[in-house]
Amino acid sequence: MAFYIVYILVAYASDIWQMPSNVSQHVVFANPENLDERYDLASSCVRNLHLSIPALIDNFDNTTETAYTGWPDRLYLIDRDGRVAYKSGPGPFGFHPQELQATLKRLLD
Repeated sequence: MAFYIVYILVAYASDIWQMPSNVSQHVVFANPENLDERYDLASSCVRNLHLSIPALIDNFDNTTETAYTGWPDRLYLIDRDGRVAYKSGPGPFGFHPQELQATLKRLLD
């Protein structure tokens, strides 16, 4: 079993629309203009949030985000056959960890 974070579009990019809370927390980033800039932002996010789960980066065409509607946040469980076994609602309010846990338990039994 493996867990991953998939870094997709920048939420609330400063050159598109900015949340006041991002400004007050000094989390202000422009939308990246290429894959290298997206990689740098993802790396910064992983470091600053002290994430221990490996992060994958969506390509610059946003194929993963388009296929999975991952914006702004989603929790997914992919089964052994590569099918979506669980998809949360938009996070964080759509996150229901107990539902994810029940699906995971069902798949492991």
